[in-house]
Amino acid sequence: MAQRELILALAKVIIAAAWADNELTPAESNSMKDLLFRLPESHSSGNRRLNSQEWAMLEMYMDSPVGAAERAQLITDLQAALHSAEDKELVMQTLDNLVRADGVITAEEQAVVTEIQSALDEVDVGFLGQLSRLLQGPMQRRAEAVSRAANREQYFEEFVRNKVYYGVRRKLDQEHIELELPDETLRRLSSIGGLMARVAQVDGKVTDEEFAEMVHILQDTMDVTHEQALFISQVAVSEVSHELDFLRLTRELAAVITPEEGDRLLRTLFLVAVADGFVSNEESEEIFNIGYSLNLTHRQFIQAKLTIPADKRTA
Repeated sequence: MAQRELILALAKVIIAAAWADNELTPAESNSMKDLLFRLPESHSSGNRRLNSQEWAMLEMYMDSPVGAAERAQLITDLQAALHSAEDKELVMQTLDNLVRADGVITAEEQAVVTEIQSALDEVDVGFLGQLSRLLQGPMQRRAEAVSRAANREQYFEEFVRNKVYYGVRRKLDQEHIELELPDETLRRLSSIGGLMARVAQVDGKVTDEEFAEMVHILQDTMDVTHEQALFISQVAVSEVSHELDFLRLTRELAAVITPEEGDRLLRTLFLVAVADGFVSNEESEEIFNIGYSLNLTHRQFIQAKLTIPADKRTA
């Protein structure tokens, strides 16, 4: 009988396979979500739906490409989760369904699926095979802990709570960069950078002027170097989209921001909005919604808006 461990391990491998060509289109993402949603129904554990936290974990893997090394670790995890011939059949059938999902599969995707199937073919799900893996477990535990040192799952809580900070930590680890900033400062920079990126992206693109203003604001108001401000701004723009909900951008700031800091933040967001010459109604509305999510008052919003000359904003 398939356990949640198997379902979750299989789901991660499916996502890794979909990233084989380094691209996950909206259509592929939707097809994959449908396939993942129906996974437990394909098995005798029929009523074991993935819960919201498990879906959030999978979204973390859908968020950015899964490289070869990380994919290999996920395949190893899936191998360890196989305990019966029924488990193995479920996995193989699901992989086959993935290939046939939209009738189109790239050479890279086919190669990865073949790689996964070959790895799973080697797994002995009989009694002796299970006993062998059980005995190997303690010896492998330390090695696996080391191999997971850069695994994105160590930042799962950050992915849920502060998407930009998650992106910053991942990039720092992957590129072996040291920003030499206290973690509290890094979190606040990430939150403010994310909110500025949200405003800059209202019209679907971030102009050079808006990006330059983001970097200038972080450097000027947070007492960081140009390189540090540039790094945070780049990650913020790449991590934040218009679909990202306000809660994930404002949760940490809302708990600690003072009225005075709120005033400064709203003025800062208007400076980003006007960087390309004019504050649109959509940008103004976005800033209002951010202020509301941070429990700032309408009066604070109006005062910040009035710092922008009348000919450079909507009424």
